[in-house]
Amino acid sequence: MSRSLSQTLSRVYFALQSLTGLLWWILVFAVPSVREATLGTLDAGAVAAADLPLFVGAAAVAACGVRSAAVVNALWTVVVAIALAVYATVGGEAGWGVILMGAATIGSLLALSLLLLGRIPTEWIAWGPLAFRPADESRETAVHLAVTAGQIALFWGLFLGVLPWGISVLEQRWGVAVPVPPGVPVAGAVLFFAASVLGLWSAAVMASLGRGTPLPSVMPNHLVIAGPYRWVRNPMALSGVMQAGAVGLMLGSWLVVVYAVGGSVLWNLAIRPLEERDLEARFGDEFRGYRDAVRCWVPRPPRSIDRF
Repeated sequence: MSRSLSQTLSRVYFALQSLTGLLWWILVFAVPSVREATLGTLDAGAVAAADLPLFVGAAAVAACGVRSAAVVNALWTVVVAIALAVYATVGGEAGWGVILMGAATIGSLLALSLLLLGRIPTEWIAWGPLAFRPADESRETAVHLAVTAGQIALFWGLFLGVLPWGISVLEQRWGVAVPVPPGVPVAGAVLFFAASVLGLWSAAVMASLGRGTPLPSVMPNHLVIAGPYRWVRNPMALSGVMQAGAVGLMLGSWLVVVYAVGGSVLWNLAIRPLEERDLEARFGDEFRGYRDAVRCWVPRPPRSIDRF
């Protein structure tokens, strides 16, 4: 994406944010249910006195390409989102305001990045313990399997246990939960089991044949195209997204499902390009042939050749 296009998209976003923000304030003062759902018992007039110039006004000025206004808008949006989250968690009201401002915060920060840098700096993800480095190939296969098992326990416990549970609790506390049909949790459990089998199978194949682990800092030393990797290029990512969505169904939490979708978008747009760039640099034509033959997300029957 060119810098000019990035900045144009940023300015369009800020223009839309200004218009939707103004519309929201009109509804706040005109419709009591909207005011209650998004602000609770907060003084709407006092909040508007600060928010109209710093959110609506600054976004309008940022839409004209003024960078300082974009910075003000983004910082204010972050502050309001955090303040509303604390208020909603303590008081149990204004939950929909948290959702709206949370979404606005993500949008403002992304638009600010496009305006200032002309791009989204995704490379910051791959640094320190997450930098792409191959594993020590001299280790026994049992060691790679043990390290992989530890990674699975840690990441599944955090991203499929602690975080979804916390999101579900906040969803209830903020009053934004919606009822789900009785069969949804059961369907979620079935999906979670199937996705977990896929994830464990993929991890075992990567550790035993690739002589490494799924973690970027301990990556496999060999390109793995066996097992589920013959059907889809990223079976562990696919498994993780399905697991997170399944947890959302089991908890009856639409916010956890959104969390799963957001994770898939983040992985696909930010992490996958970095990972594939590293794989191409290390394996060259072998990886390029594999990439051309096997889809990223949608499985299809493997071809009848051993190497691509």
